[in-house]
Amino acid sequence: MRPISVLLADDQPMIRTGFRFILEAEADIRVVGEAADGQEAVEETRRLAPDVVLMDIRMPRMDGVEATRLIAESGLSSRVIILTTFDLDQHVVDALRAGASSFLVKDGPADSLVSAIRTVAAGDAVLAPRVTRRLLARFAGMPSDTAPPVPPQLDILTGREVDVLRTLARGLSNSEIAAELGIGETTVKTHIAHILDKFHLRDRVQAVILAYDSGLVTPHTAHRTDRS
Repeated sequence: MRPISVLLADDQPMIRTGFRFILEAEADIRVVGEAADGQEAVEETRRLAPDVVLMDIRMPRMDGVEATRLIAESGLSSRVIILTTFDLDQHVVDALRAGASSFLVKDGPADSLVSAIRTVAAGDAVLAPRVTRRLLARFAGMPSDTAPPVPPQLDILTGREVDVLRTLARGLSNSEIAAELGIGETTVKTHIAHILDKFHLRDRVQAVILAYDSGLVTPHTAHRTDRS
């Protein structure tokens, strides 16, 4: 099997060296290039077409948010993991909106970096329930005591697809969604694929953003239904 190719984009050489050291210890991951700023990250992504780009959010010339947006809009299959010093600030959310599949805090454990790369390279996204709740609490609509009605812009979804999107927006895994809705995990995957296809979304993170941008999920309902 071909190794997962990774591009490191960070303006600090020591950070890039540290990430390279961690990743090159893994047999299934290969670092194919480095970039010292956002503009170079975009250029190197176009040239190398890596599976995953580790993108620092704050860099000179062009920041990680704009670089992520350009990569997502280019049609390349490369997926972006945002690297940040601060857990879930506005820039991180902007990057997720721009097309990033995940974000990691730089001082996190090495195994979380390796795991995130493998997950994102496989076509999934990394967004834990705790992070999802904070996203909802900050950027969704006002709290409500009842589940909000299905917004008109989601009318193209079937009833079951709406159910899946609601649970997906709480950060549940496929197996957890299957257990909660009483359906098979393969069926969950099919519904998620239909949701992504209907709205031309890249991955689960974009589906979560759709759920709270449309008003399907509110902070109150997210906290009430998922207290993990």
